Amino acid sequence: MRTTVTLDDDVVASLERIQQERRVSFKEAINSTLRVGLAGEREARPYRLPTYRMGVRPGIDLDRALQLDAALEDEETLRQLELRK
Repeated sequence: MRTTVTLDDDVVASLERIQQERRVSFKEAINSTLRVGLAGEREARPYRLPTYRMGVRPGIDLDRALQLDAALEDEETLRQLELRK
């Protein structure tokens, strides 16, 4: 099939780079890039965020981390106010 498509300059530059690296025609560079892109939509994998052990000390409940943060912030504010006296 023949069709006319207007490509942005950065897309053309990327396709030309692929063309030179693979030593294929411009048409082949476009078709292979489109195939990879279109196949990627069907095979979308869920994003997984890596997790790490934080080495939390026993007795610290991370479910209430915001409460802990607020308490620590209050303590620091009081400490700074005491230093100003």
